[in-house]
Amino acid sequence: MEVNGKIPISILGEINSNTRDFLTGLKDNIKEFQKRADTKRESKGLFTVKSANKWIEESKLKPIPRMLFGEFWFENELCILFADTNQGKSILAVQIGNSISKGEPIPGFLLEADSQPILYFDFELSAKQFESRYSIKNEIAKRFETHYQWNENFIRIEINPRTDVPEGLNFEQYLNQSLEQTIIETNARVLIIDNLTYLKSDTERSKDAAPLVKGLQALIDKYECSILVLAHTPKRDLSKPITRNDLQGSKRLIDFCDSAFAIGESQTDKSVKYIKQIKVRAMEFMYDSDNVIVGQLHKPFNFLMFEILNFGSEQEHLKQYSEKDKEVRITEVLELKQQGISNVEIARQYGVSEGAIRKWVKKSSKPIS
Repeated sequence: MEVNGKIPISILGEINSNTRDFLTGLKDNIKEFQKRADTKRESKGLFTVKSANKWIEESKLKPIPRMLFGEFWFENELCILFADTNQGKSILAVQIGNSISKGEPIPGFLLEADSQPILYFDFELSAKQFESRYSIKNEIAKRFETHYQWNENFIRIEINPRTDVPEGLNFEQYLNQSLEQTIIETNARVLIIDNLTYLKSDTERSKDAAPLVKGLQALIDKYECSILVLAHTPKRDLSKPITRNDLQGSKRLIDFCDSAFAIGESQTDKSVKYIKQIKVRAMEFMYDSDNVIVGQLHKPFNFLMFEILNFGSEQEHLKQYSEKDKEVRITEVLELKQQGISNVEIARQYGVSEGAIRKWVKKSSKPIS
């Protein structure tokens, strides 16, 4: 509409505003088109192909991962914590989650990340068992009192036994789907999963372990989250150091993850535990066999925790076999062999390799029927 042959200033402003919005939208669309074209050009089947310079330029835009639990676990890492039953891995994991939820470091361990929501998937303890660890028991009244006060950022999750798996999905698929849905709806970026066996029923073979870890790594890439997974160790030879081979199931899980550490039990004092780094990518090893963190499980009031005592050599905490012990062990193995039990099964019982059993049998002068 013209006034005295001229377009009103208000209309000109509206036209200019619409033009700017159009040009901005067009510019964004071109950028998105170029981005998709670049992605398609860089995608070569299984591979993403870019020059080293481009990888570095893109990496510069991302922040340096911060420590979540000292040198053991960093942001955007898939980390595995493993130990034998009743060695305190769940206790330590809850303590780590509590630390991150509050933004307060565990004494003796650095924390660089800010206070934030943390998802603790508890597939081990019932709510009542969890309550018992973080309260004081009144023996007279037979109830738990003076409960520990958690930060609202600490979110504990259990499997709902009354939920049916949707048709067309198996339990593992529905579990992974629910895992991702929880990340989206809580906006949490730190996950602790207790424990590994609930994610995949069979991790013994690398072909089964690879998809499991690939799925967790996909979550990390998609949501820029950090995941700590707890796992068990099978029975092992307590006279030998903990290695990556002691992770229950396929040792390839260690190959696929970013970092891993383990808890061992001191054979000189059953109440003493030690923490050892098994794998690290973000920095050099600090807590290997020559420098393990020695501590104990402690409940000073209403919070069960791992408490550092000192540092030492792993060798100091390993079982020492005398010649008499060795002879007794060989005699026991021979008796099992006479019962028709295989070398593989005997090795599993003693926490050693099948080859070790063959050597023990070969050394013995006793005949085997």
